[in-house]
Amino acid sequence: MPDYHDQPAARLENDSLILDYLTEAGPRIVRLIPKALGENLLAETPDYDLPTPYGRYRLWGGHRLWHAPEAAARTYVPDEGNLRVATAANEVSLARDEPITGIRKELTITMSRDAARVHLIHRLTNTGLWPVELAPWAITQLRLGGTALLPTTGPAGDEGLLPDRLFALWPYSRWDDPRFRPGEEAIEIVTQPIARPFKLGYLNHAGWLAYRYGGVTFTKRWTPRPAQRHVDFGCNAEVYTNDRHLELETLGPLVRLSPGESVEHVEAWEVGATDSN
Repeated sequence: MPDYHDQPAARLENDSLILDYLTEAGPRIVRLIPKALGENLLAETPDYDLPTPYGRYRLWGGHRLWHAPEAAARTYVPDEGNLRVATAANEVSLARDEPITGIRKELTITMSRDAARVHLIHRLTNTGLWPVELAPWAITQLRLGGTALLPTTGPAGDEGLLPDRLFALWPYSRWDDPRFRPGEEAIEIVTQPIARPFKLGYLNHAGWLAYRYGGVTFTKRWTPRPAQRHVDFGCNAEVYTNDRHLELETLGPLVRLSPGESVEHVEAWEVGATDSN
């Protein structure tokens, strides 16, 4: 079995892809290797940790499930240990209860048997004693060296008299950041080893985000729900980058979960040649 920087891991594999996930921490996907490329598309940051009210939070790298809105007391709960793993032929389910927040995180990963595709179900369940308002938040850390694509087309229809795009910036983001390259149909974020972080969020109507690296394009797709309420001024898609990695983030709408209730957020991943997207 593979390991990941001395952490136990396991693998899903087909003729096109290798996918590794941690078996004791997370839920966390830590490797996505297109066999045609031979490199991990996901960032590996095992030495990257954050101070929290509960001790050290290790980012590890890869893909993780959080719940929004972001706040130190609810977001940075260490996720090592107590992971439950259930496997099938081409599928694995990873689950962990957060005793501090009362939220159960579950990630079900299904790899296509014959294509470079992965289906992800992110599920949050309220295991506490009172209602909780949250949004599922799926975050994919990608290695530096590529370019993120954020489609900016607005909804079809209307007379063209009303605004159709809204963008959110974080306090550390600057409009003149050299990585930020807005275009008519898409925003590009070109990764560079710049320590100062940059983050942008917006309401994505297209239902996809992409990252081009080394001749391949990684695309994650989901179903936007623009009529529903979202966090961060109404964002359902966000991108963050620094000198270590780039994150493609998708968010479901805000929901109020009563005890025992769950919410799901589904992503479909594809990897193909860059000129095919």
